[in-house]
Amino acid sequence: MAEKQANVVQASSAGPKLPDGVIGLDALESSEPVSGCRVFTHYNGPTDELSGMAMGMCVLEPGSTPHPPHQHPEEEFMIVASGTGEIYCAGKTTKVGPGAMMYCRSGCTASHLVSCVE
Repeated sequence: MAEKQANVVQASSAGPKLPDGVIGLDALESSEPVSGCRVFTHYNGPTDELSGMAMGMCVLEPGSTPHPPHQHPEEEFMIVASGTGEIYCAGKTTKVGPGAMMYCRSGCTASHLVSCVE
């Protein structure tokens, strides 16, 4: 299992299945900023198809990254909502902007990382 790192939310398999609905940003509490990153967790728990899923967002200050390059057994999607940055995945760095999406497959042994340019 991956080591616990700041700004990383582990998927929870405890509790009831996630409810249908919409969760707005105003209904969430964020973590205290760590290394220029604030984390918001929208959903975290089991679903009809998955034993556990975590979904949320992080807001990065320019020049920051949420954590060092890392890997884990879970799949991961990352969507860039605004600003510009770089995502390191599958051995290469890609410049990204609004609408870009990253996917790392389950059990991926390659490290991945996002950093904010502006």
